[in-house]
Amino acid sequence: MTAEAQRYPGHGTSTVYDTAQYAPDNPYPTRVADRPALIERREPTVWGDTRRPGPHTAEQLALHDRDGFSTVQGLLTPDEVAELAGELDRMAADPTLAGDDRTIVEKRSRQVRSVFEVHRVSRLIAELAADERLVGRARQILGSEVYIHQSRINYKPGFAGGGFYWHSDFETWHAEDGMPAMRAVSVSVSLTDNFPYNGCLMIMPGSHRTFVSCVGETPEEHYRESLRQQEFGTPDTESLALLADRYGIAQFTGAAGSALFFDSNCMHGSSDNITPFPRSNIFIVYNSVHNALREPFAAPARRPEYVAAREVTPVGRVG
Repeated sequence: MTAEAQRYPGHGTSTVYDTAQYAPDNPYPTRVADRPALIERREPTVWGDTRRPGPHTAEQLALHDRDGFSTVQGLLTPDEVAELAGELDRMAADPTLAGDDRTIVEKRSRQVRSVFEVHRVSRLIAELAADERLVGRARQILGSEVYIHQSRINYKPGFAGGGFYWHSDFETWHAEDGMPAMRAVSVSVSLTDNFPYNGCLMIMPGSHRTFVSCVGETPEEHYRESLRQQEFGTPDTESLALLADRYGIAQFTGAAGSALFFDSNCMHGSSDNITPFPRSNIFIVYNSVHNALREPFAAPARRPEYVAAREVTPVGRVG
């Protein structure tokens, strides 16, 4: 997977907001005020010692620190891609999963959009989630043992795959799950070729250093709708324009089997897939064992375990 970055010209209308006032136990207030705010990140991006050997090179870790993401070409072999792609097809057609709360369908087409907690549903995906090629890199970035906060598969079938609007995952995980700090990293493993035109992932490089505090009070059981189409916790257009002016936008394209590791606070999204070419990926979130979830910071109740795990058990080889 490669990043093709295009920096958009300045719009000339963006406003620099005052940083929000925050309490010591909540440096990232969100969904509590009537106007958005931009808050500078307080934590490091790469927590581990970059001099220690590991799957990520020192250069990759430096790029991850600078941009908020790092890419790995050919993480999976063609045989592994084929086996996992077959597993995704099997799960999408599994009648026992069709009525499961973990399965999310598109609002319009009713085709499967995502299946959550897949490392507990599929042996193959469980093995991938514990693979040192992934876990080792997560440990390097987060500087600790890690556990799986969330896992899912995302489908974007040809002509029917819906997009994901611009968002920071950390904003939701903080507000609705009680994740205290930006000490989580996501990995998206592509099982289909990613083109610029089939709804590829877009990220604003460097945006992980700025938290966008959003407006709007979180409704009860918001996750039931937000997993299909998020409304609360999405940034306002002026903040997005400011971040795009500041950081630009990178598109991630490349062959199946490549992987993208990206920080929990990266501003990212993707458009609808209106082409005949499907796009699917396995998405795993590793959280530091030192960053266990608390009570939600801006939601009336916890989200279900299949969306936000609270069992802090290190994954993969310990040591």
